[in-house]
Amino acid sequence: MTTLRIGYVALTDAAVLIAAAEVGFARAEGLELILEREESWAAVRDKLVYGFIDGAHLLAPLAIATSLGLSGAQAPLAAPFALNLNGNAITVSTALWREMAAHGAGEDARSAALALGAVARRRRARGADPLTVATVFPFSTHTCQLRLFLAAGDLAFGPLVRLATVPPVHMVEALRTGAADAFCVGSPWNSVAVEWGFGRIVALGTEIMPDYPEKVLALPRTSAESAAWAGALVRALGRAATWCADAGHRGELARLLGKREHLDLDPALIGAVWTAASSSMPSAPCASIPPTSPSAGRRTGHVPSTRAGWSSA
Repeated sequence: MTTLRIGYVALTDAAVLIAAAEVGFARAEGLELILEREESWAAVRDKLVYGFIDGAHLLAPLAIATSLGLSGAQAPLAAPFALNLNGNAITVSTALWREMAAHGAGEDARSAALALGAVARRRRARGADPLTVATVFPFSTHTCQLRLFLAAGDLAFGPLVRLATVPPVHMVEALRTGAADAFCVGSPWNSVAVEWGFGRIVALGTEIMPDYPEKVLALPRTSAESAAWAGALVRALGRAATWCADAGHRGELARLLGKREHLDLDPALIGAVWTAASSSMPSAPCASIPPTSPSAGRRTGHVPSTRAGWSSA
């Protein structure tokens, strides 16, 4: 049995890794997976680069940035498996939503973007502080989605909107305390903000960038090319992804993700992310943003995808 240490962040798109470890797919391939939960993407990246872990659940753009030396120490990485597509959303605080609603924000992302622009310009006119919008990491699809969403409201990061980096698990607290007025994060933290009464979802990632590769399995390139266990790990993840995608396993998957050592949340809340079309979710894409795919309207973007093939970074 080969023991591998894999770093991850508490998000539902870590489901394939968690299922591989918990359900037995890794052991069937002769692997013992030790999952190490981290709070931030910088911590996961650094532990992977400096050899404290063997692989990581990692933002796809961060895997590329690390390979290019644009984020932290340069280290050639490979990403032989895409852990999921989609899953992000943009959430604003309840206070900001009230201001946006007064400026015409409705259930569609386009009107929300325009209303946010009106609020930001009004705040500046009266000398108030700029809005603070949080992303999980500079090199991320989240940052790209935020830029596109702001552009739909004739905004950009600068004097009117400040960009902050907040780890996913602290996003809800940042909204609650006012450290951030809005954020873009992966599931389940948008739904948690809504459930706990601190925020409202105004746009889904699929409405802005449909079918984007979100998280990947990142390995040191040397391991991906020569380690005997690399192929076994990819096979285990492939079987785990198929298991996760089966709707009949959703209850068990939500239970596994909700465990204290993983997301530490009520499984019912996690399950609701996959099965419910919350009234806080918008229903139409921004007019100036590429249209969503048909599947996005079913609100299933948080479900781990079985589609692998993000071959290298």
